[in-house]
Amino acid sequence: MADPDEPAARRGAASEPAETQGTAHARVEPAETQGSADARAERAERAERAERAERAEPAERQGAADARAERVRTTERTLRLLWRRTLGQPQGSRGPRQRVSVDEVVRAAIDVADADGLDALSMRKVGGRLGLGVMSVYTYVPGRPELIGLMVDEVAGESALPAHAATPRERMRQIARMLWDEYHRHPWLLQVESSRPWIGPNGSARYEWQLAAIDGIGLGDLEMDQVVALLAGFTESAARASIRASHTTRASGMTDLEWWEINAPILEQVMDGECYPISGRVGQVAGETYNAVSDPARSFDFGLERILDGIDLLLRRQPASSPAPDPPRSDHR
Repeated sequence: MADPDEPAARRGAASEPAETQGTAHARVEPAETQGSADARAERAERAERAERAERAEPAERQGAADARAERVRTTERTLRLLWRRTLGQPQGSRGPRQRVSVDEVVRAAIDVADADGLDALSMRKVGGRLGLGVMSVYTYVPGRPELIGLMVDEVAGESALPAHAATPRERMRQIARMLWDEYHRHPWLLQVESSRPWIGPNGSARYEWQLAAIDGIGLGDLEMDQVVALLAGFTESAARASIRASHTTRASGMTDLEWWEINAPILEQVMDGECYPISGRVGQVAGETYNAVSDPARSFDFGLERILDGIDLLLRRQPASSPAPDPPRSDHR
C-alpha cells in the first residue's frame, strides 16, 4: 500500500518498472505471432504431402502389380524354355520366323562364357556368334539372367549319370568329382548366383542321381539333402581355389616356382629357423612336395576324404535297423 505521505515523484518512479515490463511483453508479441504462423504453415504442408501421397498410392500399387505380373510371365516363360524338350519347343515371343533354335542360343552363350567369363556375357555377343541382332536374341529368351539359368542347366546335362555301384563312400566321391570336373570345364559357373536356382530337367535329374547314391544307407531324408549340399559346397570352394590359382599363374606370367625363386632370397634372411621352427619345417616339406605355393587338387582330395570319414562315422553311430532321425531345425541360418 502506497504511503500517502510519500512524495508523488517517488511514487511515480516506483511504478516505472511495471510499465517497462508491460512494454517488454508488447515487444515479444510479434515473435509469438510469427511462431503461430510458422506452425500453421507446417501443418498445411504436412496435410498437402499426405494428400499427394494418397493420390499417388493407387498408381504405385498398380505399378507394383504390373511388375509382379511381368515377373510371373518371365518365370513361366523361362520354365517352359528349361523344359522345352518335354513340353515342346516354344515359339518366339515376337518378330519374324526364328532363324536358329533355343538350343543354339544357349550353346552360343556357353561358348562366350567359356572364352571370356560370365562378366563378358551379353546378348549382343551371343547374337554376334549367331548372326542375330541384339533385339532378335530377346525373341528366344526373356533376358540375360534367364539365359544364364538355361546355360547352367545345359552344362549340368553334359556328364552321363552312371548306375550306382561300389560302396556308398565311392558313390559320394563320384558326386564330388563330377562337380569338380564341371567347374573346371566351365569356371564361370562359380560366378553364378545360386541361392534361388532355376529348376530344370538336367539339374533335377542330377539331384535325383545324387540322392539315389546315398538312399537307404542309414540317413534321414533331411540328412540326405544335407550330405549332398555338403559335398557340393566343399567342391565349389575347392574348385574356386584351384581355378583362382590357375588364373594367378596366367595373369602373372610366371609359375609358382618362378615366383618362389624371386621371394626366397629375402625371406630366407628374415625367416630363420629359430624364429619360425614349425612353419619352417612344414613349409619346406610342403614346398618340396608341391613344387608350388599350394596344390589345390591335393587339398581337394584330402578334404573330401575327411568329409567322407565324418559321414562314415555318422553312419556307424546310427542304429542298424532304421535311418537316422532328421535333426531338429535350427533357427540359425
